[in-house]
Amino acid sequence: MRAFLLFLFLGAALAVGKVFLLPKATGESKTKLIRPAGETSKETKAADKPPVRVEVLLAHTQAVENVITLPGTVLPNESVDLKAELAGRLNYLLTKEGQFVAKGELIAKINDKELRAQLLKIDLQEQRAKEVQMRQQKLLAIEGVSKEEYAIAANNTLTLGADKDLLRAQLEKTEIRAPFSGKIGLRQVSEGAFLMPGTLVATLVQTNPVKVDFALPEKYAHHLRVGSAIHLSTEGDQSPVPARIAAISPLVDPSLRTLTIRAVASNGAGRLVPGMFVRVQLRLGGNTASILVPSQAIIPELKGKKVFVVRAGKAQEQFIQTGLRQEQQVQVTQGLTPGDSVIVSSIMALRNGSPVAVKKAASSPHLR
Repeated sequence: MRAFLLFLFLGAALAVGKVFLLPKATGESKTKLIRPAGETSKETKAADKPPVRVEVLLAHTQAVENVITLPGTVLPNESVDLKAELAGRLNYLLTKEGQFVAKGELIAKINDKELRAQLLKIDLQEQRAKEVQMRQQKLLAIEGVSKEEYAIAANNTLTLGADKDLLRAQLEKTEIRAPFSGKIGLRQVSEGAFLMPGTLVATLVQTNPVKVDFALPEKYAHHLRVGSAIHLSTEGDQSPVPARIAAISPLVDPSLRTLTIRAVASNGAGRLVPGMFVRVQLRLGGNTASILVPSQAIIPELKGKKVFVVRAGKAQEQFIQTGLRQEQQVQVTQGLTPGDSVIVSSIMALRNGSPVAVKKAASSPHLR
């Protein structure tokens, strides 16, 4: 009984303390207790955030030079490995490497004494066979010999003549002559060496004119024709070298989606060396009126590319399609119209709908 009264007394005391000692919560305080500390509504946060100061470019059309630059490789106009066709000792070799030789000029000579001796022998036999044939022909006229005997004599003459032609062909193979005009490369043998058929003697290269091969993306294929003019430049010399398209591959590389193009350029001064890297500049048409924006204003995304434009004091994202790319500018083919205010600074601080304050309006895309 005493324990029950003690618990009853303690409960009454706690109820009286809660009423008189703790302050009453107002409706405002109750609201604050319900909302987590530090949380504000999105509307209040957006209204309180200061506008981002940005620079803009007023989009306008201007003439764009439709030129692309591609890497290319210089090739010789003609190149051939000069090799021995017969076995024999090398008696003569043009010793000056890098020397210019004309078409048909003798470059190397293999010992041909044995072949010439055989040719002289057959030549004597042929003369004797012709004399016999003439006598047989006279006897045949008076029926002194049969037609068969005369046919044997005539056939012997023809056989010896064929043998002479074979030896002459063998003698021609002892000489290595330039098939075209060009420069001799590095020698691979020396005079006095015994050559086997197929032994490499030297390389002959024609470097004026030269060929230039390069790969063209398939989307530009309809801009080029055989005979189209292009320009070349090298790493050490940026002055342009004129060239013309000589051939276009009929096949597109399925892995790279490119066409192989071959151009021909005059190389009288020797500026272009086979194997050299060159830059190929292609003019794909006349000047076109297009909108250009700085490359730093374009944001790549999975869906494509976009820029921010100013509308009603806020940054609005605008998806675009691009075309030619220059050193600092990019051509916009779709998505912008003349007069749009394209934001070109503070891009990383912007979100769609962010308030902005324009601090500079540029009339040219060349900004810092």
